[in-house]
Amino acid sequence: QVQLVESEGGLAQAGDSLRLSCAASGRTLSSYAMGWFRQAPGKEREFVAAISRSGRSTSYADSVQGRFTISRDNAKNTVYLQMNRLKPEDTAVYYCAAAKKVGSLDYAGLYDYWGQGTQVTVSS
Repeated sequence: QVQLVESEGGLAQAGDSLRLSCAASGRTLSSYAMGWFRQAPGKEREFVAAISRSGRSTSYADSVQGRFTISRDNAKNTVYLQMNRLKPEDTAVYYCAAAKKVGSLDYAGLYDYWGQGTQVTVSS
């Protein structure tokens, strides 16, 4: 069992930066690929970014490519999402997730464990 806890999100203005973190307990995070997803009001949960177990491979949604960076520190059992040049359309609840299985990391169904989510609100 893995427990994932996201840091508090927050309020930002367009163009600002925020960093989210996701701390894991219960199991060593290095055994899991990690992903960030988000869900805006009235919309389905969507993929944001993912990182392989080693951290050598990352992938991003087109909407955040070049603005967001996912990273991990396996020694600290923590995954990060650095969000730069935020836009109002980035407003959503952000979730981190852990996947034991191998597969397409942009597929939410691959993930075994989810955090409780954290609200990010970007004003124009």
